[in-house]
Amino acid sequence: MKGAKKKVVKNSGPFNIWTYGRGLVRGYVLALMLFLLSGIIITYSSIGEGSIPLVSSVISILGVAYAAIYVVANIGAKGWLHGAVIGLVFMLLLVILSKMFVTDYVVDKYVSYKLLISIATGSIGGMIGINIK
Repeated sequence: MKGAKKKVVKNSGPFNIWTYGRGLVRGYVLALMLFLLSGIIITYSSIGEGSIPLVSSVISILGVAYAAIYVVANIGAKGWLHGAVIGLVFMLLLVILSKMFVTDYVVDKYVSYKLLISIATGSIGGMIGINIK
């Protein structure tokens, strides 16, 4: 068929470290900007501090989803798998940094839940990213 386009994988290879790195940095920058914005909003408005856990979870989900969409849109193959790996690495880096810099940080069931949620979010973001043209 002359008119049929062949799907081209943009960055071939099973694991492109540079694409993963750029995606993770973009996800962390987005999350940092949203955390700063939410901190300003919570400080100068009547929103209580009880909303901080929900806000931090939503921001983490948005950061993971954005990173996964970026990575998979650039790789162009196996969206759910690359997205899940991005979600896993995103949260594992946060856990490692938290263990290093927060003295009372404990890895408990809530961290496990966030890890599972980030893997699921990354998979969904990867599915979205593979369909972005």
